[in-house]
Formats: sequence, C-alpha cells, structure tokens
Amino acid sequence: MHSFRALTGIKSLIKSLIALVAISCAGFASAQSGDAGANVRSAVNGWLKGRYQVEEVRKTPVSGIWEVRIGNDLIYVDEKGQFAFIEGNLVELRSNRNLTRERVDELMSINFKDLPLDIAIKQVHGNGKRVFAIFEDANCGYCKKMRRDLANLKDVTIYTYVVAFLSPDSETKAKKALCASDKSAAWNDLLISGKVPDNPGTCDNPMPKLRDLAQKLGVNATPTVFFSNGRRLQGYVAGDQFEKMLQENSKP
Repeated sequence: MHSFRALTGIKSLIKSLIALVAISCAGFASAQSGDAGANVRSAVNGWLKGRYQVEEVRKTPVSGIWEVRIGNDLIYVDEKGQFAFIEGNLVELRSNRNLTRERVDELMSINFKDLPLDIAIKQVHGNGKRVFAIFEDANCGYCKKMRRDLANLKDVTIYTYVVAFLSPDSETKAKKALCASDKSAAWNDLLISGKVPDNPGTCDNPMPKLRDLAQKLGVNATPTVFFSNGRRLQGYVAGDQFEKMLQENSKP
C-alpha cells in the first residue's frame, strides 16, 4: 500500500505489493516460452523489476508448483509464472493483485448504514458527498500522519470513532476530545498538533459504546477505515493513494 522503496526482504515486499508497477505484457510473453523453470525465473524477475534477483528455482513435491529463492526467502510459483504464494498470500503476478487480501477484505466488509453515526465525531469538507468512517487512537503515529492527509481531502464527510488501544492515556485524551465544545476541531488539534483539550474529560461520553463497536467489527488496530460501500482498509496509505481508493469505493 505504500510506494515502492528499498526493502530488506520478501517479507517487506509483500507489504508493498499493491504499489508495484504492473509488469508489461511483453515481459510475460517471454516468461511463457521455454521450459517451466525458465518461465518461473523470468516471470518472478520481471515482477521484481530489478530490485532483487531470483537466485534459485526448484521443483517442489507438488505438481506444477515451483520453489523460488530470493536471498534467504522463499516463494512458491505456478509453472506458468502467473500466480505466487507469498507469506500465505495468493498473488497474481501480472496485475500485482493480492487475491488473498481481496478475499479477506470482502469477508470483513460491513453494511455502512449499520454504523452508529451518532457516537462518531462528524467532520464535513466541501459538499461532503464522499463519506467514510475511521477508527483512530490519540497515540497512533500513523493516525496522526493520516489525519494530516485527511485535512486536505475535498468534498468528504468523515465519521471518526475514537478508540483507546495503544497507551494508558489514550482514553484520557479521547475523553477530553469528546468533551470539547468543538469535538472535530479538538480531535484534529490533538492528532495534528499534539494539543490536548483543556477540560477534565468527565462529561457523559460514548467511550464504552465505542469499545463495544470496535470489538463487534473486529477493529483491533488503527487507523482502520470503512468506506461507504462497506470495504475495510486497515493501516496507513499515503494521501494520493487514499484519494484514489476513496473515489473508487465511493461509487454508487
């Protein structure tokens, strides 16, 4: 989900899978000629695009599946060089689609209309046409980074569910934001500027309901986003990529 950068191994590579530049059809055409081992080596080297090189290709006891060694890491590829098993994920090499991740995302989707919007902090930019919800912790570094990106979005409605996962004072900070006269401004200031609201945080607030909601939806990390079509995004993505994802997942 991040832009491709220097990686330390295939374990990092799988995390950056979605941002790999798509492999050209010409590269795959050459990978589909010759013997199966050469096909596999050519396809994977094309997928890696020079960042790493395949060091060894071996048959496995499973018919049609080849072991590919990249440094000390192993992946498993079909003999046509079309699909690979990487860290338990099934990946289509041509498109860089993580098919396992897509299926998990589908299973973890929700009905957005079922969200209790009344316990969220609502923020509207522009016409507010594009809608999403986000779970954030006041002490989450990636939440702070993402919140700065969100501030630049146009024509969105953001429903923020504050949760307390990371630190003993996460809940204290959350309650102070929820007790502020302008909750939206207080939460933005807290995450972007580190300014803790100046109130005791003892007002009637929905923290118990927020905990229950996170547990019900299986939200155990922040940031976690739910787009209006119910699809889930867990973790930080850069602003330009998030904009593309928001646009795609906001279509009727």
